[in-house]
Amino acid sequence: MTTQIAVVMAEDNLLVREGVRGILAASAEISLLAVCANAAELRAAIAEHSPDVVVTDIHMPPDLADDGIRIARELRRDRPGVGVVVLSSRDDPQHALDLLEDGASGRAYLLKERVAQPGQLLNAIREVAGGGSVVDPRIVESLIHASTRSPTSAPSALDSLSARERDVLGAMARGGNNTSIAAELFITVRAVERHINSLFAKLGLTEEPDYHRRVRAVLLYLAEN
Repeated sequence: MTTQIAVVMAEDNLLVREGVRGILAASAEISLLAVCANAAELRAAIAEHSPDVVVTDIHMPPDLADDGIRIARELRRDRPGVGVVVLSSRDDPQHALDLLEDGASGRAYLLKERVAQPGQLLNAIREVAGGGSVVDPRIVESLIHASTRSPTSAPSALDSLSARERDVLGAMARGGNNTSIAAELFITVRAVERHINSLFAKLGLTEEPDYHRRVRAVLLYLAEN
């Protein structure tokens, strides 16, 4: 018997909430433990049920700000094993950058229009439950075009990286910091820094804050893989 994925979800829009509820409740893979309408209810449900995955809107009462992103950060800090699928009604690359700031592992960012394609939502839940990552293709496309010197070169942007630089980038995609990447690859932290600076230069990511460069590089990696 296949183990079900325990999920809690939050969405303040009634129609979207019921649509997502229906998709999750109909799947034999999912055990839907709680359905919430705001950030406070979601935090309480997470504390009560300890889910495998949280599916959440970004903008929820009471603040109608980036509540979903904040909760994802809290979970990364306090419950790192919990996956998060963030649903957004807007094609906003900055939200994706914020979501993946602390690492891409166990995180997915989907546009709400994908809810009409149940397979995409369920696939994102499976991926983050296993520590993987999913980013909506439209968001990746926007970030690739913004990240590279020549948009036409984006599909092959990673071809210029050395094998070691790809290893470092893969470890970054799994959420590693420079110290943990050095330990994983049996190299020095200084060597990791050199490889990261080199891959940033090759990918045209030289004019932004460091964490944005890291996230954009990871998104390029996810797009190819």
